[in-house]
Amino acid sequence: MARLEVDSLTKSYGSVQALSHTSFAVEAGEVFGFVGSNGSGKTTTMRIMLGVLEPDAGEVRWQGRPLDREVRRRIGYMPEERGLYPRMKAGDQLVYLARLYGLDTAAAQQAMERWTTRLGIGERVGDEVQKLSLGNQQRVQLAAALTHSPDILVLDEPFSGLDPVAVEVMSEVLREESARGAPVLFSSHQLDLVERLCDRVGIIKNGRMVASGTLDELRRTEHPQWILDGPAGTSWVTDIEGARVIANEGSRTTVEVRRPGAEQQVLQAALALGPVREFAPARPSLTDLYRDVVSSDDPKEGER
Repeated sequence: MARLEVDSLTKSYGSVQALSHTSFAVEAGEVFGFVGSNGSGKTTTMRIMLGVLEPDAGEVRWQGRPLDREVRRRIGYMPEERGLYPRMKAGDQLVYLARLYGLDTAAAQQAMERWTTRLGIGERVGDEVQKLSLGNQQRVQLAAALTHSPDILVLDEPFSGLDPVAVEVMSEVLREESARGAPVLFSSHQLDLVERLCDRVGIIKNGRMVASGTLDELRRTEHPQWILDGPAGTSWVTDIEGARVIANEGSRTTVEVRRPGAEQQVLQAALALGPVREFAPARPSLTDLYRDVVSSDDPKEGER
């Protein structure tokens, strides 16, 4: 089965527990958003995938088999820290890197031209990397991850430093790569982009995967919330068993429901007082979900 599996990865640096039994999977053709605060374990996980680090326990598998050197050559990796030679021309560098992945000179040149054109930097291939803007350096870094037509994409903060036009181009490329069947894993602090692009999301905290699934799955809760635009104030909710006001601003009230059927009583009570302009289940954003998951009194995370 063409899936990328991370199974119970554990990694320590001395007394710092960077990863603790971290597990998740990315299916073929899926875009998976890997989110967490700085030091949560995202980069450590990616470096283990690439073979840069060895885990203390657990393994990463592709198509049911542990990743070996040959499989890792089929990964397109984009590090958060740019791994480019600053004094080398962008085009020459991409050809050189493509050849390291096994392409012959003609194929490497063709791939370089294709991806620099696709990413909007075709006119800058003769410039030294250090003379490019940070955003264009980021585009070169993405091109480096794509020139060998990888089976798997692993991208660490690919949207960092990009302007809105470049963000849209990058987003389209990730969709195209997933559409051709590649599992795409990327980390980002830009949760609005993660929410827009990803099929599934994993939230990591203190080296542990604390939530994983589609946004709809992550939104499911034992106590759903409803938004009602109707009577002002909140006194009309007070006597309804199993209903609790979470927020109120003028005529808009958010009510948490702790008993099946209580939402209908909330609606009926509101209608008894006047017109109701809106009554719908609350759909928290990924930012809201993330905040709820990671907000706790856990000890401060170390760098990972």
